Amino acid sequence: QVFLVESGGGFVQAGGSLKLSCLASGPGLTPSAMNWFRQAPGKERELVAAVSWDGGTWTYADSVKGRFFISRDNAKNTLYLQMNSLKPEDTAVYYCNLGKFGGGDAWGQGTQVTVSS
Repeated sequence: QVFLVESGGGFVQAGGSLKLSCLASGPGLTPSAMNWFRQAPGKERELVAAVSWDGGTWTYADSVKGRFFISRDNAKNTLYLQMNSLKPEDTAVYYCNLGKFGGGDAWGQGTQVTVSS
């Protein structure tokens, strides 16, 4: 069993920055890739960024390349997403995910990010 808890969401004006965190815990926690997904109202959940267990491989959705940066601290079992130059279209619930690179079975409860124009 794995528990994922996101934090760091909030309300920000366009052009601003936020940093999301995801703390992983539980007896089922093993070395795994981790991902950030998001889901906007009326839209499907989409992959935002992914990072391998060792942090050496990552990928980003085209819509966030150059603005968002994924990282992890395995000593702290924590995943991060630094979001810069935020746009109103980045407004969504952001979910932490663990398992395979690009999408696994474990999900957090989500954290709301709202970007005003």
